[in-house]
Amino acid sequence: MDIEEVVSDFVSLKRKGQNLWACCPFHDEKTPSFSVAPHKGIYKCFGCGKAGDSISFIQEHDGLSYMEAIKWLAGKYGIEIEETERTDEQIEQQNERESLYIVMGFARDYYQRMLEEHDQGRSIGQSYFRERGFTEKTIKAFELGYSLDSWDAFTKEAVSKAYNEDLLEKAGLLVRKDGGRKYDRFRGRVIFPIHNVSGKVVAFGARTLKKDDKPKYLNSPESEVYHKSKVLYGLYQARQAIRQHDNCYLVEGYTDVISLHQSDIENVVASSGTSLTTDQIRLISRFSQNITVLFDGDTAGVRASLRGIDMILEAGMNVRVVMFPEGEDPDSYSRRIGTAGFNKYLADHQQDFITFKLNLFAEDASRDPVKKAESIKEVISSISVIPDPVKRAVYLKESATLLDMDESVLLAELNKLLIEKRRTRSKTPLSEPETDILSETPPTEESRPLDQDQLIAIQERESIRLLLNYGYQPVEENYKLYQYLLEELNEVDFTDPLYREIFDVFRKEHDRGNTIDSQYFIQNGSDEIKQAVIDLTSVRREVSPVWNDKYKIHVPHEQDFLDHTVYQNITRLKRNIIQKLIDENKENLKNVTDPLEMDRLFDVQKQLKASEMELSKILGIVIPG
Repeated sequence: MDIEEVVSDFVSLKRKGQNLWACCPFHDEKTPSFSVAPHKGIYKCFGCGKAGDSISFIQEHDGLSYMEAIKWLAGKYGIEIEETERTDEQIEQQNERESLYIVMGFARDYYQRMLEEHDQGRSIGQSYFRERGFTEKTIKAFELGYSLDSWDAFTKEAVSKAYNEDLLEKAGLLVRKDGGRKYDRFRGRVIFPIHNVSGKVVAFGARTLKKDDKPKYLNSPESEVYHKSKVLYGLYQARQAIRQHDNCYLVEGYTDVISLHQSDIENVVASSGTSLTTDQIRLISRFSQNITVLFDGDTAGVRASLRGIDMILEAGMNVRVVMFPEGEDPDSYSRRIGTAGFNKYLADHQQDFITFKLNLFAEDASRDPVKKAESIKEVISSISVIPDPVKRAVYLKESATLLDMDESVLLAELNKLLIEKRRTRSKTPLSEPETDILSETPPTEESRPLDQDQLIAIQERESIRLLLNYGYQPVEENYKLYQYLLEELNEVDFTDPLYREIFDVFRKEHDRGNTIDSQYFIQNGSDEIKQAVIDLTSVRREVSPVWNDKYKIHVPHEQDFLDHTVYQNITRLKRNIIQKLIDENKENLKNVTDPLEMDRLFDVQKQLKASEMELSKILGIVIPG
């Protein structure tokens, strides 16, 4: 599959050197950092880090599973997929899933037709949607429909089209009672189809239009294709806008989602009438790391929903909050103040979760010191679930400023919570004295010295990069770079498992007489291997041929001094390994008591230091005495 052809369906590519470039479809940017290498069959964004091949591009762009992306590409290019032999149970399960998708699609079309063509649908269903301000375009985009106020109108239609009743029942469209009584689940209601991320209908939400009819909203039961905790209403329609804006608005109901779309806010989803779940948060994280929760103007209801904020923070994502005036929700408020006013309200009233929580408890806290202490603990509790210690430190400092409190007091409370969580996870008492988890400001990347393991990992990475990019380049006559690296690294025990696996596979395939390069790993490796190889072989900047062709200025390329580069790298790697062994041997000397063993370790240390000195000389490094 030509990656250039696949990607160009979604972005406009421009050639620059060997590669093609565009603004990344996965995040907002003004300067192109998204690169496609047709000769390697890969893409790489140097801004957000996304990388892969044709299949992973479709997976990432449309939020599809691996098999869904394969089938999408096969359908586009007219390729027949030969599936491996499956068990009878697997075939039956797959057939049932496909059958459920088909019958759900039939039901969606039926409900749409009733809305558009039936007198009842036009007079009742369309009237309701029009009162809500939904346009014809919106109704089509969300595939809204209407179910007739009849016991079995849908079932009769489905059976007449050869759909069996068992399948209708499994799909949740038909209800059977003891005694053989059966009827349509949805009757006399407007219909909201619920789509999975690839656009297939998996369930329905239905709202009654009668005052005395209960429940107000009726949803499909769970099925082989529908698990409500793993689905977000509107995500299929919103996924591209979420990526584009790098933010997802989270609301409560179907009409909230649709009304925001009508206000030109398309990056919005709803939790489909359930409390927010980790699976739903994970779904959003495939498209953005930022969530803005929109709360109805109901303080009591908001307090009951605060767990959702903590779950978002716990997932390592960023969360902001907007709360509407008392008695308003996103649907009612957007219709009342119009698109421009609503967008301005969202921009002006976004708060971080700290400010939001403090404001939520402010009225009670101002009158009662105990309530104030509780509100502070609420904020610290939320900070404690954030997995990133740097983010925790930043939020703690901000909290201290907002509360006009000594940061150390808040730090003590935070440490207490973190230690308690650690105890709970381990389920055993801590054997070491407790220490402050955030007592010091974490050092920046620039100021933090690299330890020996990190230095070794850098040289391991460089060794594999050279192997993948220049393995078959000659470094001497009749002697290629891969031969040198295989010999020099044969005794090295790689600390990074990914680099170790790449090296081992390269060596084994070479021993079998096979020529192996980066394409082998991209086509046959695991997702982790594939990602690592793409990162190691992608080139961000290429030297323009203009310098040589027009100005006659030769700009050296890495290949021009490859033998020096690889020799320096291997020497540095060996020196770092020796230094690590020296440090380990020092530790062993501290604990030894046997004189003979001590003498042996001193001899080892002397030999290691001599090796370090020799390697340092080669590198031109002076070791202080």
